[in-house]
Amino acid sequence: MLKPKSFTRADLSLMGQWWWTVDRLALLSIVLMMLIGVILSMAGSPSVATHLGLPSFYFVKRHMLFLPLAGMLMIGLSLVNQKILCRLAFGLFILSIFMMILTFFVGVEIKGARRWVNLLGFSLQPSEFVKPALAVLAAWMFCLKNQIPDFPGQWVATGFFLITLALLALQPDFGMIVVVSAFWCTQLFMTGIPMFWTVVCILLAAAGMVLAYFTLPHVAGRIDRFLDPASGDVYGDKYQINRSLEAFMNGGITGQGPGEGIVKKNIPDVHADFIFAVAGEEFGLLFCWVVVGVFAFFIVRSLMRLMQQNNMFRTIAVTGLVTQFGLQTIVNMSSTLRLMPTKGMTLPFISYGGSSLLACAVTVGMILSLTRKQS
Repeated sequence: MLKPKSFTRADLSLMGQWWWTVDRLALLSIVLMMLIGVILSMAGSPSVATHLGLPSFYFVKRHMLFLPLAGMLMIGLSLVNQKILCRLAFGLFILSIFMMILTFFVGVEIKGARRWVNLLGFSLQPSEFVKPALAVLAAWMFCLKNQIPDFPGQWVATGFFLITLALLALQPDFGMIVVVSAFWCTQLFMTGIPMFWTVVCILLAAAGMVLAYFTLPHVAGRIDRFLDPASGDVYGDKYQINRSLEAFMNGGITGQGPGEGIVKKNIPDVHADFIFAVAGEEFGLLFCWVVVGVFAFFIVRSLMRLMQQNNMFRTIAVTGLVTQFGLQTIVNMSSTLRLMPTKGMTLPFISYGGSSLLACAVTVGMILSLTRKQS
């Protein structure tokens, strides 16, 4: 009778070494996120599919199709060493930038923005993949500056950052600009730059937000509607946020019960941007705290593992990756609860979206790879 293989500490195979060096608790938290995503996908997406004239489980099936791919991608990246990871990040960055440029010529326009390209029947958002690639690539360039004194690592990293920002601005995608700027500036701070340049970065960020408000009508509109909800369109942000807040109030402590919520019938993007509202209405406050706790555990756990590392590259890279993962989570949940202006940003591993799911798998795979115990 065949028995399932178990890994011992004496096992020198690739998978054996991976099992005893990878952060298994962090990996478990990601599996929990995926399971929660399946539950909420089945709860929130059928009504959206029916409203669009599609089969009830259309989005559920597509979500389930991407999950195994995301899992294999995550595990595959967590297996590679630092040297290979840097090369993969460089290749992914170049490919993502090329595809972002391609969106301006053959991209699909949705809600006034060109961020997607169609590949084999799937809509792919290249900017989702440029984030983890830039975080690792920037850390690599910053560290090469210390290894090779004449190498302009900081300037090269800055060039990659500015190219990414320019393409995001042209799409436009202001929310992504904020996330990319935040994690890149955090990485720059980790390199030990003088306080003068830290202040300059803060002032430039503030100036950029002011400029966006006065030059981009959709940005100004969202901020105005956030500050004065009464000014919102009854069929736009105001409507969606009001329905979302009602969902949390209806859910109470323990929720209405699976399938009993009504928010999924009233918000067009409930299976993506407002999936957290479905969790609040159908499963209640306690379940929402569980979801928040799982995300918080993964972030804190990754940072704790990072503290055990004595490697500048790993420290800078993981800081950038964890920052972008955490910010994406905070933006989605905060938008749903009207703690900040609405932004079409998914909840990692839980919201519907193939690009988001695969990009989050890339991010987490890189984190797991860089936080593995070193022999």
